[in-house]
Amino acid sequence: MKDFDRYPKVMKKLLRYIKQDASIDQLEQFKKELDYAIQRRTMIIKKTSQN
Repeated sequence: MKDFDRYPKVMKKLLRYIKQDASIDQLEQFKKELDYAIQRRTMIIKKTSQN
């Protein structure tokens, strides 16, 4: 849980929203956006570490 405390406040708010209030359509949209952002960021980090 201590690792979770280091995340930005907005991340904690998003997780609370997902757990408590999000509809199925919102969950699917969040998943799509988060997966894309994580994949893109991972590629950028890997490219910069190779150079």
